Amino acid sequence: MKNSLHSSFQIKFTLLVTVIVWGLLIWQHFNGGVPNHYILHRSDLAAISNWWGAVLLPGLSWFLVGWIVRRESGSIRKVVVISFVGALLYGIGLSVSYSFGLESLASLMGPALLILALLLPIYRPEYYLGFVLGMSYTFGAVLPTVFALIVAVLSAAIYHLIRPIPFWLWGLARNGAGKG
Repeated sequence: MKNSLHSSFQIKFTLLVTVIVWGLLIWQHFNGGVPNHYILHRSDLAAISNWWGAVLLPGLSWFLVGWIVRRESGSIRKVVVISFVGALLYGIGLSVSYSFGLESLASLMGPALLILALLLPIYRPEYYLGFVLGMSYTFGAVLPTVFALIVAVLSAAIYHLIRPIPFWLWGLARNGAGKG
């Protein structure tokens, strides 16, 4: 029974993403054309069409929601939804700041993710999916997916390798102070 509930949510979420992405692409097609995005924002490098989002975003949604549902092995907890929405809003904020010419703010928001990684497990799939979906309207699907993958790998390293160091040092200091 649990698996059918899980797959039902996975199907519904993926269908929602698919309908939104295809709706946006069709609208763009009939209103000036589907945009392309250049790697590193340089026109001398390869252009990536937003059409890739028609396949990438539903596929990514299916895979990541399935991962979340399996990990939760029951109902999806409130913290997962809050994490997804927070990452979605962060991605939208980054996109909006870039779109309105606030490149200095946008350029700070990327590295700020690595600071957040000291506090939150932003490498988890709910963060990843929310962030990618939040940025995909402005940047297409491919660039945010690659950027978020890099951030996820770095944040996992920060969260699991660097974050424990102060606690380890605190433990050493407490044990050393107690012996003297």
